[in-house]
Amino acid sequence: MKKISAVFIAFFITFLASSQAIIINHNCVQIKQIPESAILTAKQKLHIAYGHTSHGSQLTTGMTGLVAFMNGLGYPNNLYAWNNGGTGGALDLHDYAMGGDVGYYPDWVNNTRTYLGTPDAGTGRGTGTNADVNVIIWSWCGQVTSTYTSGLLNTNYLNPMAQLEADYPGIKFIYMTGHLDHSADANNKAANQAIRDYCTSNNKILYDFADIESYNPDKTYFQYSGDDCSYYSASGTLLGNWATEWQNSHSVNVDWYSCSSAHSQPLNANQKAYGAWWLWARLGGWNGIPTGIEDPQTNIKPVTVFPNPSYGVLNIRSEDNRVYSIEVYNIIGTKVFSINDISLLTSGNIDLTGQPKGLYLMKISGGARPYVEKIIIRK
Repeated sequence: MKKISAVFIAFFITFLASSQAIIINHNCVQIKQIPESAILTAKQKLHIAYGHTSHGSQLTTGMTGLVAFMNGLGYPNNLYAWNNGGTGGALDLHDYAMGGDVGYYPDWVNNTRTYLGTPDAGTGRGTGTNADVNVIIWSWCGQVTSTYTSGLLNTNYLNPMAQLEADYPGIKFIYMTGHLDHSADANNKAANQAIRDYCTSNNKILYDFADIESYNPDKTYFQYSGDDCSYYSASGTLLGNWATEWQNSHSVNVDWYSCSSAHSQPLNANQKAYGAWWLWARLGGWNGIPTGIEDPQTNIKPVTVFPNPSYGVLNIRSEDNRVYSIEVYNIIGTKVFSINDISLLTSGNIDLTGQPKGLYLMKISGGARPYVEKIIIRK
């Protein structure tokens, strides 16, 4: 079956997660889809403290290079600027705010508490000199695999993060997966997946570092990849480097930009910066629906779909007698139904009784802009 576009898949995933966990992964690196208003709001609202060592610097070195890159593409001057303090209208981000990285337990926990000070019951934040900080983000370096295989992921990471959230309820704590490690591929994947599963199950905020560096900008997945973007066959044969290959086939300062990227390639830090700004925008209140995709909660409804939920048979009625086309997609983005003119429907019905129960998205086109309807099939 025909697959839906990458943009719509990104929207679909974000839409499903909007009232649950916030997951920043390879579907959240389309920097041009973030509305300018969301960037400005994030800069007004957020005060971020970031603790990391070398691998984690990819986010901030990428963010540094991004400023001139976006300026050169014609975006408002220094729209993506950041500094410690937020001076000059920049995003307030204190880089290397806390020493070490999240792999050094209990240092990272103690350093967080020292940085924030005693919890303030009124604000839910700290009472020290950094009382304005409302976002804490820590990255791993190379310890996520060993922490997992030692059976310490809960003790040394997940439980302390949850306790910090409880003690400082006015601060958003960002979870993170570790970087890829091809030398310990299976355990590395298991460690990162354990963090993903925890964040999804417990409605946490996750910056999925490993997922972002598993895909190139065309969303090609490299199953056996390393933190330097080299990729391998299942048997371990080196096949290439997805970042350098993509850079060499695309234009610098148009499709990508040169920047420092510890242990890796510039494109990797580009993607990490894009994902970081998607995260900041979400934390600032943006719903995650990309520019150009209409919010199904606010768009004018062009057709009536009923019953919904249903057992698979949906009646579709146009509200203004226009010619509307309809496409229906399942949860993995596969198109399961389409028709170019709903007037051709027999008795005005769509029959999806052959589809599994669950959540689907119906894209309705033909008006001034597409409309998206969430539909549920039950059995």
